[in-house]
Parts: sequence; C-alpha cells; structure tokens
Amino acid sequence: MSTQTDVLIVGAGAAGLAAAKELGRQGISFVVVEASHRIGGRAYSEEIAPDVWFDLGCAYLVVGPDPETHIDESNPFVDFGISQGLDVEEYLYKSRYVHNGGLLDDTEMKERDRFYKDCEEAIRRSAERGDDCAISDLIDLDSPYATPYIDMMAVTAPKDIDEASAADFFYGIEEFVNFNTRRGYGNLVAQWGSDVDVSLNTKVESIDWAGKEVCVKTNKGSIRARCLISTVSNGILAAQHIHFEPRLPDWKIEAIQGLPMGAENKIGVHFTKEVFSPEDSGYYQVWSDDAPGAYVDVNLVSTNVVTVFIGGRFSMWMEQQGPQAARDFALDRIADIFGNDIRQSAGRCIATAWCTDPWTLGSYASANPGQFHQRKALPLAIDDKLFFAGEATARANGTCHGAYWSGVRAAREVSNVLNQVPG
Repeated sequence: MSTQTDVLIVGAGAAGLAAAKELGRQGISFVVVEASHRIGGRAYSEEIAPDVWFDLGCAYLVVGPDPETHIDESNPFVDFGISQGLDVEEYLYKSRYVHNGGLLDDTEMKERDRFYKDCEEAIRRSAERGDDCAISDLIDLDSPYATPYIDMMAVTAPKDIDEASAADFFYGIEEFVNFNTRRGYGNLVAQWGSDVDVSLNTKVESIDWAGKEVCVKTNKGSIRARCLISTVSNGILAAQHIHFEPRLPDWKIEAIQGLPMGAENKIGVHFTKEVFSPEDSGYYQVWSDDAPGAYVDVNLVSTNVVTVFIGGRFSMWMEQQGPQAARDFALDRIADIFGNDIRQSAGRCIATAWCTDPWTLGSYASANPGQFHQRKALPLAIDDKLFFAGEATARANGTCHGAYWSGVRAAREVSNVLNQVPG
C-alpha cells in the first residue's frame, strides 16, 4: 500500500472519526488508519448476555453544565441515539453508601456529606490560589470517611490521590447530566462512525515530518500526507510505540509525560434472575474496614448487570491478578450490599484491563501534581503538519464527547492551514 492524501488521521476512536467527518464536510481528502480490529477506541460495548450490553469503556453520555455557551459541553451522541430510536435514559438514580455491610444512617450520612464538601472546598481554594498540589495534601486522611473518598477519587481522577493534580480535578468540566443507553455507548459510537472508511489492523510504526510532507510507515505500507492528525492515547505516545523523525519537541514530550494515563477498570456481572427491584437500582459506594472498597452501579436501564468500578494502583494490581480475581472481588462487594445469597444468581462476568490494552496503555489521561498547565500545551500543533486530538487534548477531558469535539477542532485547524497554503 502506498497512498497520497491531504490528511492522515491516526486512530478511529471518537476523535478520529469526528475529524474524518469534519474534513469530509469541507471536501478535504483523508485516510483513517486504526491499529485495532474495530473502530470506537475506548468506546466499546460487549455482549455480556444475549442482547445485554456492557460498556467496557465510556458508559455515561455526559453533558456539561453550560452547553449553550460552550459547545464542547454538549454531547452529540445523545441526540444521535434518540434519532436512531435507541433507548436513551437520563441517570436519575439514588446514591447509597454501605460501610461494613450496612447502610449509613442519617447522622453518618450528614458527616459523610460534610467531609466530602470539605474536600471539595479545600481543592477549590487550592486551585484558585494557583496551587497545583496532590489532592492528598489537602484532605483529612484521618477522617472515617477518607477511605470512601479515596476510593471514589481513584476512579474519578483516575489515580490515587497522592498522584493526582488537585487543579486538574478542579478545572475539569463537571458532569451535569448523564444518560445511559441500553444498547451500549460503544455500539452507539460504532453505529455513528460506520460511514467512515477506516483501514483497520493498520499500525503506524513511524512518522517522518522533516520534509514538506508527512511520510508515515505502517505495517501495510506507506502513506504520504500534507498534514497528520494523531488521536492516539498519551500512553502510546509516552511509550514511544510510534517513532517520530525528527523527535517531537521537548515541550510536547513534557506535555505528554505530564499527563500520563490513569487506571480505571470496570467489572461487570450479569445476574441470570430478576434479583433487583426498581428501588435497588442506582449508585452505591461500598467499603469496609478489612477490604478495598469500590463504587457500584446496580441494574441501570433494567439490564440485571452490576458494574463495580476500581481505580488507581489497586486497579492496576487487579489487572495483574486476572479475571477470576476480579470476579471474586466484584461479587464480594455486591454481597456486601445485597447479602451472600445473591451470589447464586451471578452469571457471566467481564473485567476490563485498560492499562495493558496494547492500543491505549491506560484508561484516560490525568495530570500529575504540578503539571496541570500541560493541558494547554498538549493540543498545540507542530510546524503546521502534526495536529493532536483525543480525550487528553479536550476541554472535557476524559470523556467521549470531549474526544469528539477535539477531533472537530483539529480538523478545523488543519483546514485553516491547507486553505492558506497552495496545494
């Protein structure tokens, strides 16, 4: 294969597909290559039971608090799902907290609420002062509610709080409204992107951007382009799985290294009987004095699936233990909520392993303490030839719709360059 095009897009997740669609609207030729066997990237649904779908990656169709002013806080996949007649449901479930097998009482809930608000306020004050310290420097680690807060932040950040930038967390776009779709977010993205021509199983090995054109070597041959849009994860870039010649500038390498991939994994368990009442459905946070905790989604959109979320170093360790250990951990946490009898109805389990996924090497990017400023540097183009998109470069970082809008932004940047330079 030897191909000439205006733009080469590396990666066919939400960012790469959105970039392709935007370039197509502007009449600019492009080629999309994807190392995996499928499109969608970290938006990926798998059938956990017949016609029951589990999202291994993003599952919440997030909308930010101000989509009227900031378009990148809107989520185009919500309207697309509705237009396709898919079951899209707003997340309106209750939140419950379970410690040592029992629900917190009213007094304990007030104490927990107060502690979480104190943590939020400490992070806010630190960020507004211009600090960029670790979250662990700001909270009372001796509080009886520090453990569930740490477990929650390890999934949200997604790092342990001693490795997570407080400023990065504070300035992230708030999840204002969430939706779920019964058919799976990954399936939704795959359906939306199915009209884009993508060369699958095509791994980029090297990118030579020294000359007038960008010359790319893949396992299927070479491609020459006037510009390149990289949507690959910071994990792949940091591991130098793609060779750049000349090497990327120091400022870009520092941005990539300052925003490493975090670890969030999910363990989905399908239950073969109708064991959950409508009142059981929703969000739980569960922890005990003698075992790691987790947060848990129960029976969303009536799927009889429970999803157990884990993050940070524990999540990385669990990947190494394998699927059976993940299943055992998940069932233990579910039993902490509903009792041991529920184990009898447990069916198939899916455990994700994003840190060892060869095409991502992590869940999503998160700033190290002192490195929040790299969010501004990471999306910047190099020499009007190399452009960067993907969730790590988005204002709504860590989200699928953020990746989408980053792809649109990168495509428009490319268009501006190509329209100024004679072909």
